[in-house]
Amino acid sequence: MKILGIDTSCDDTCVALLEIRNLTTAHSQWAGSPSPKFRAAAKFDIKSNVVSSQVKLHAKYGGVYPFLAKREHQKNLPAVFKKATKEIDVFKIDLVGVTIGPGLEPCLWQGVNFAKELAKKFTLQIIPVNHVEAHIYANFLNYVPRQRNLFPAICLVVSGGHTQLILMKNHGQYKILGETRDDAAGECFDKAARILGLSYPGGPIISKLAKKINNGSPTSIILPRPMIYQKNYDFSFSGLKTAVLYDFRSRSSKIRKSKEYIRSMCAEIQQATIDVLIKKTLKAAKDFKVKSIILGGGVAANDELRKQFSRKLKSKKIPSSSPSLWSSVIENCKLNFLVPPKNLCTDNAAMVAVTAYFRREEATKNWQKIKVNANLKI
Repeated sequence: MKILGIDTSCDDTCVALLEIRNLTTAHSQWAGSPSPKFRAAAKFDIKSNVVSSQVKLHAKYGGVYPFLAKREHQKNLPAVFKKATKEIDVFKIDLVGVTIGPGLEPCLWQGVNFAKELAKKFTLQIIPVNHVEAHIYANFLNYVPRQRNLFPAICLVVSGGHTQLILMKNHGQYKILGETRDDAAGECFDKAARILGLSYPGGPIISKLAKKINNGSPTSIILPRPMIYQKNYDFSFSGLKTAVLYDFRSRSSKIRKSKEYIRSMCAEIQQATIDVLIKKTLKAAKDFKVKSIILGGGVAANDELRKQFSRKLKSKKIPSSSPSLWSSVIENCKLNFLVPPKNLCTDNAAMVAVTAYFRREEATKNWQKIKVNANLKI
């Protein structure tokens, strides 16, 4: 089976081709509706995963301009599609999966309309894909199924537009436990970077500068950890951004421009965010007695977040010297921990294609009626 994935949810034009192998004969036809067990047993071969980034175009504005991004998608889609399918006869594609939301509405329509053109030209069926769910299923592209069951799982989807904790009871069965009440974590990185005079996007540059501070060494800057002790699973990062602004304004011009201050601030912004994300996720994992923690989204590419999550889950016992912040996390934890390769954390179409595979019973010939939903919920 060959599935084409298309994603234009924000400022990246993405097209990918996914080939599914090692399905049993009885379950090899996409028209069927095999059990989740058979779906998870499939092997996914990413034949192509092309991403045309608009970062340089939007960097001078410090954020994404939707209608400028829409114009670029319209211009880039034919070329990206051609590059992604150059090694295959397009008529051999079985299905098209396309992101319909959440995202920027003008951008989403470019991908959907392009998918409709392909469906008409090559007589294909389309599978509408939820972008947040796709970030979760990015983990299944390289996951080797084991005997133990992954579900129920807590999914932390964290990016520039989303910070959500989701209970995944099984394939396609979700419940949102909590989400950000204002800024997402990635959005906070972008805004904090702008305050410090750093480039866009903020996440990568903050991570890079934070690495220049000695591992684990405290800085002279202390920022709040918003909502970390509240009993719910919600997030709020607007206050963290405001705290960065107030601290920055309180410093002299000389200190503001110093490398030591900028690096220390970046390290503290990153650590404050990581503390909240891990604390809330582990609380949810404990409360719902899950078997797995699954990460997804662009911020999941952050090295320090990945490292600290892994360290917390692998430690058999929490050291007595650990801050009280971690006093209630799971001890003797034996959870599965899934996090995608870095190139599959940020927006891409391979994750859309694999989600389409798990949702392929929703394929429709009546693709003319497919619409986008910028505020689509999982």
